[in-house]
Amino acid sequence: MGTLPFMLFSLKFLLFSIQISSETDIITQFHSLHDGSTLTNGAFELGFFSPGSSTNRYVGIWFKNVPIKTVVWVANRNHPIQDKSGTLSISKEGNIVLQSKNGTNHWSTNITTKVSTSNLVAGLLGSGNFVLTDEKDNRDSGFYLWQSFDYPTDTILPGMKFGWNLTSRFNRRLTAWNNWDDPSSGQITYGFIKSDLPESKIQNGSSVIYRSGPFNGLRFGATQKLKHVPLFIVDFVYKTDEYYFHYQPKDPSLLSRIVINQTVSALQRFIWVEENQKWILYLNVPRDECDNYNRCSSFGICAMIGKSSMCECLSGFTPKSPQNWSVKDWSQGCMRNENWRCREKNKDGFIKFQNVKVPDTKKSWISKSMTLETCKVKCWENCSCTAYANSNITGNGSGCIIWFSDLLDMRQLPDSGQDLYVRSSAIETTNRDDSRKRMVVVTSTTCSIIVILFLFIIVFCWRRKAKSKFRETKLKESKSEQEDLELPFFDFGAIKFATNDFSNNNKLGEGGFGPVYKGMLSDGHEIAVKRLSHSSAQGIEEFKNEVLFCSKLQHRNLVKVLGFCIEEQEKLLIYEYMLNKSLDLFLFDSSRSKFLDWSQRFAIICGISRGLIYLHQDSRLRVIHRDLKASNILLDADMSPKIADFGLARMCGDDQIQGNTSRVVGTYGYMAPEYAIDGIFSIKSDVYSFGILLLEIISGKKNKGLSHSNRNYNLISQAWRLWTECTL
Repeated sequence: MGTLPFMLFSLKFLLFSIQISSETDIITQFHSLHDGSTLTNGAFELGFFSPGSSTNRYVGIWFKNVPIKTVVWVANRNHPIQDKSGTLSISKEGNIVLQSKNGTNHWSTNITTKVSTSNLVAGLLGSGNFVLTDEKDNRDSGFYLWQSFDYPTDTILPGMKFGWNLTSRFNRRLTAWNNWDDPSSGQITYGFIKSDLPESKIQNGSSVIYRSGPFNGLRFGATQKLKHVPLFIVDFVYKTDEYYFHYQPKDPSLLSRIVINQTVSALQRFIWVEENQKWILYLNVPRDECDNYNRCSSFGICAMIGKSSMCECLSGFTPKSPQNWSVKDWSQGCMRNENWRCREKNKDGFIKFQNVKVPDTKKSWISKSMTLETCKVKCWENCSCTAYANSNITGNGSGCIIWFSDLLDMRQLPDSGQDLYVRSSAIETTNRDDSRKRMVVVTSTTCSIIVILFLFIIVFCWRRKAKSKFRETKLKESKSEQEDLELPFFDFGAIKFATNDFSNNNKLGEGGFGPVYKGMLSDGHEIAVKRLSHSSAQGIEEFKNEVLFCSKLQHRNLVKVLGFCIEEQEKLLIYEYMLNKSLDLFLFDSSRSKFLDWSQRFAIICGISRGLIYLHQDSRLRVIHRDLKASNILLDADMSPKIADFGLARMCGDDQIQGNTSRVVGTYGYMAPEYAIDGIFSIKSDVYSFGILLLEIISGKKNKGLSHSNRNYNLISQAWRLWTECTL
């Protein structure tokens, strides 16, 4: 990076604070910047660059500490300089200008406000915003005469307002680069349309690629409800003089950007992963085939079936070309079964469609004060009206949207969307109502039968679980500290991102309670994530039980649990990552077992015994593991053993050496006979399991996989036979 010994001509080089959104941002200021020099502030850098293989020179802003040069803003994107003679400076008229050596202007801020140039300061904020301000009058106001955040190129940065300022007529929208070597304005754009009901669009020239749907008071129409806590705080501000979108990462250290990509014609959100030294794609819009604009054409509605899209005509409509429709050519759309008779009583009506992305509002009329009933009447009285809906779905709904002509770009959104009322003939409406009535009768009858069966099941289960619930209640009363799990709570979105959405490529294995995945947190820390399957026998109590024990127990031969996550149906345990996975992968594999010499096996045995002694004697809780086996012994990078999986563990008092259970759980082959037969467990149960494990480590054979002289043995029988024959 170049230094700046010549950057200050008439202005002093100062650092001062400017308030932005209640946070202090420092401006690194300058008066003149030459090609070869850069201006640095926080995570960003401003200077001259040449993209890809191009020799053209541009002034831009990029991430400072990212080795892959990632440009987020370009000043002279459509007017490059052909050599390295460029100078960026404040002109006597009070503008920031970019000139080449012959005095040609290649870019300017073009502000017309008359100010004293002696007080002007230009510089770079830590947020990546390049600003021009009056140092004397606006030092602490956060007001800028000009700022790059008002003129984005292809990237949205955290804190940037993206949308319309109706007073200043700023339309902050994105325009993609032409290609990787050319930052000039391409054909792909993304921005908000200027409307009483804001919505955003991705376009290729004049052709629409994606439409977000109008803002309905909660979200944009095509936006689906999130099933997990996201990594970002996203907000849409909708006021009389402006409407805009902006976002901030929950973790301020997280580097992120939203960019419109010319190559794939999509809006993409990227996150920088320091450990991998690369940008990871976090979100892509359009998300799926149904997000593609007007997928099903007029009066057609799109639904995702797995990863494929499927189009259907709305009720009361049929395909214009049934032959094309049958081969999934939906371009001609749908038409009415029969025309309605406008404003004739009992001749036309409306069919309600739930959870849909409403049609394109290009040919629509909007009232923010009208009730839904008045909206219906107004639509019915206009022969050109094809549908109506609320403009705001918060509370009981308010406002009115009325559509004219064909309904375009609709999709089904099972867990979001809103109600849409489509005009249809009275016959279609009656048929649909009759169908609904039949459905209600069938549903009511079915539900009654299910309720009766359910009551029988409840009574049966209640008797079985009465004793179990009583014991659990007593345990909770005596151990109220269970509620204080003493472990960090992890964000589900962060874990989902860390495991690449629980990709099979990251899957380490699968036990009786669910799969385990390898992951990497944003700070580069490797983790193992145990994800309980929804059908797992391990419920919330077993899960909390494991979290409780892992928060209380600390020993070098017990696996370390970093935290947990409970969200809706998801239950996750986050462990330290064990490089060599589990002991059974070495013991029972002919090639890997060669790495376990006798000294290594002895060290593993000693480590397991130390962990077991800690559980039984030295910890502040007396713990019986109840599921000690080779797959529950994990090995770190140094092959040191660590006991894992405390989901079935039980806690005993200091004077209690055994317990009893009616629910025998664990792994057959490792269970002590008195536990497997009578449900009696004690520290001796673990010692028995340890003995089986000891024989497996010594022999390298599974307890139930031994064959000798055409007779089947387990390891205990084999050991006893050798003992009695005096060969052991």
